[in-house]
Amino acid sequence: MNIQTKLETLKTNLKNMNKVVIAFSGGVDSTFLLKVASDVLKDNAIAVTSRSSTYPEREYKAAVNFIETLGAKHIVITSEELDIEGFSKNPVNRCYYCKKELFSKIREIAKQNNINYIADGSNIDDLGDYRPGLKAINELDVVSPLKEASMTKEDIRILSKEMGLPTWDKPPFACLSSRFPYGQEITRQKLEIVDKAEQYLLDLGFKQVRVRYHDEIARIEVSSEERKNFFHEDLMDKVYKEFKKIGFNYVTLDLKGYRTGSMNETIIKE
Repeated sequence: MNIQTKLETLKTNLKNMNKVVIAFSGGVDSTFLLKVASDVLKDNAIAVTSRSSTYPEREYKAAVNFIETLGAKHIVITSEELDIEGFSKNPVNRCYYCKKELFSKIREIAKQNNINYIADGSNIDDLGDYRPGLKAINELDVVSPLKEASMTKEDIRILSKEMGLPTWDKPPFACLSSRFPYGQEITRQKLEIVDKAEQYLLDLGFKQVRVRYHDEIARIEVSSEERKNFFHEDLMDKVYKEFKKIGFNYVTLDLKGYRTGSMNETIIKE
């Protein structure tokens, strides 16, 4: 199936829904889905964004800015994962608890607006990683229009660029909870430390950033192409000093660079 056929399939599927509530994070996938849904369904496509301590303010502001430009109906809710029993202990199925809480709240919004369909931005590439959140999505009958149209991440980026969407080349983002090894407790203070550290690297000009939290150690992941940028003494000293101020005692660079779900590598081996 070529990319234009996939797009037409997506439009047809959305049109058949008549009305839909979309979980909107402001990332590549949900932005593209919301744009197409708004084009097809107009005011019958509603975006819902959740605010929490695991969702950086920069991501929220970017999501709001896009909504204002698009002119879609937008509902903002609070879904604080740390208040969910068991979440802060960071079990391997942590994302299940998060998605269950989030989509349960979105389901209430759908009911209030007499809408039968709740959609997320999962695409077929998401099936290749360990994603316990998909179980919650299936349990709550959430639909994944991009996946149903056989769209890959590359398809979505290509079409997003053609549509002039600002997210077409946006780096992948996952909630800040993904920065902690499974079994290590997640707290608001730790989340704030990671958020500050990542924001600092972004302000320095790095585009793809993860700061993995290993107790006293920060393990920095940047894209393969950006790794070489660290090999300047002034920059290394600057980053080290700032990370010490933020709360880390040791600062390391992951030699392999950024990769999706690096914290899953240990459980996948098991």
